Amino acid sequence: METNSFDNRDGFIWMDGKLVPWRDAQLHVLTHALHYASSVFEGERVYDGEVFKLNEHNQRLLKSAEIVGFEIPYTLEELNAATRETVAASGLSDAYARPIAWRGSEMMGVSAQKNTIHVAIAVWAWGSYFPMEERMKGIRLAIADWRRPDPRTAPVMSKTSGLYSICTMSKHAAEQQGYQDALLLDWQDRVAEATGANIFFTRDGVLHTPIADCFLDGITRRTVIDLARQRGLEVVERRILPDEMADFEECFLTGSAAEVTPVREIGPYNFAPGAISRQLAEDYEAVVRRRAAA
Repeated sequence: METNSFDNRDGFIWMDGKLVPWRDAQLHVLTHALHYASSVFEGERVYDGEVFKLNEHNQRLLKSAEIVGFEIPYTLEELNAATRETVAASGLSDAYARPIAWRGSEMMGVSAQKNTIHVAIAVWAWGSYFPMEERMKGIRLAIADWRRPDPRTAPVMSKTSGLYSICTMSKHAAEQQGYQDALLLDWQDRVAEATGANIFFTRDGVLHTPIADCFLDGITRRTVIDLARQRGLEVVERRILPDEMADFEECFLTGSAAEVTPVREIGPYNFAPGAISRQLAEDYEAVVRRRAAA
């Protein structure tokens, strides 16, 4: 019987080249990735049985591994095929897919040159965060104490697990204060992103979003920028200072998990989810359903 615990479910996980029963997909306590965060991963959404922008996600997975110094022992085509196999085995139409690659347990210490690189792909049920009308009410964000790091101090263009420690800490602190998420500033105290999603603002019909140079230029972020420009909206990627949030009208987050989620509050700043947020949320929903295999 399936429980809410992720280690005790029915189904299959693709692991190192084959599907294994969900409960058998385990690793040793001395796995290097557990101690030194030497892993990279992706978050992918399945719509109508197909992963949206699967190719782009797995390209980024391979690039993330390269950035942190290891090579995934599967080609892009093999990763794509393995993901589709796992989705099919899940029997799910709308779901979340999590591929992850990590250093194994042959060496324990900072150096792990001889460690085997493992890969797993799990798929589980995950619908939209909120129905459209609920989503359009907007969520509330705290302003985190932690900062996105200087690109000279961390592999910020890699989706690597080590960078998510500050995200977990920031989200936990926000939830303890009654917020749903948190906004992180960058190392120079400029607006960066939420704990797992990029951020956009509107003013006078123009979209403003931070330059993605110390955090991921999200696949959903790029999709929404394209959709906005197709609508004739101007999109400005620039440095945004926190005080500027007082003058913005709408705000929304973008991400594979968040999709397009309006925000109504960030700390002392308030926004009114409106026509632009709704239109882009609807456009995004249309494109993922129509071109889920793109």
